Amino acid sequence: MRHLPSLNGIKAFESAARFESFAKAAEELNVTPAAISRLVRLLEESLGIALFERTPNRLALTPAGLRYRDGLTPALDQIAAATEAVAAAARPKVLTVGVGPTFAIRWLIPRLADFSAVAPDVEVRLTTGGATAEFGADWSCGISLGDGRWPGLQAEELIRAALTPVCAPQLARNLLHPRDLIGVRLLHVEHAADDWSRWLEAVGMAARPATGLTVAYYGQALQAAADGAGVAMGIRPYIDDDLAAGRLVAPFQQTVPKGHSWYLIVRPDRAADPSFQAFRSWIMRAVSLR
Repeated sequence: MRHLPSLNGIKAFESAARFESFAKAAEELNVTPAAISRLVRLLEESLGIALFERTPNRLALTPAGLRYRDGLTPALDQIAAATEAVAAAARPKVLTVGVGPTFAIRWLIPRLADFSAVAPDVEVRLTTGGATAEFGADWSCGISLGDGRWPGLQAEELIRAALTPVCAPQLARNLLHPRDLIGVRLLHVEHAADDWSRWLEAVGMAARPATGLTVAYYGQALQAAADGAGVAMGIRPYIDDDLAAGRLVAPFQQTVPKGHSWYLIVRPDRAADPSFQAFRSWIMRAVSLR
């Protein structure tokens, strides 16, 4: 049977011994300095030995107090670590993924049910800020469009972005060659203004087709295209599901690299987190099946 002194007294003494101050121990334990002093005094009385030398200007450990502190601090650290481990196991595992709104809606969200099936203990929270947003302080990981260079972060390529025009099936019937775009309303994305010129130059189009509607996001342009409002510059993988379902059609065979890829990015100190590792394994498998 264990014979232990007051645990409150032990906590008060160990904190005061680390700081060599009743005031700082009181701040750490959220009590008053007088309470710390009283608890330490009661501990000393129960042990029958002085643990501190008290002077008007200084609080110093006695040799016995020093030995006691050196034995208690590692033990209390172990208790704290064991408590955190048990508590962490009981908490839901939350993975906060920073991702652009169009990637989230067009590709990630439709596939998250599959991730939940393989990792039911991980709660995914999506936070959006644009495909090229800065890595957020609250992100567990991110999916961003870029060249693979994010200082201080680990980046792993997921999907290479490729451009091809898309439109509603009824409009595609009249688009047999890229030159048929001349006079057709084109749908532009404000933050990707060079997509159309990149594609047109790659397919040898000298003439400049008529301009049309400009929207803020790819998702808006693709929705407008599906509604028959014009031809949008589709970017993979945003268009994959719509093409498979027949909501959109790619009337031309020419596909042009955008020059960037989507990457899975993570801070090095979070890379070994089990929740991230589960997500990484799943998404790598998902993109390989495209």
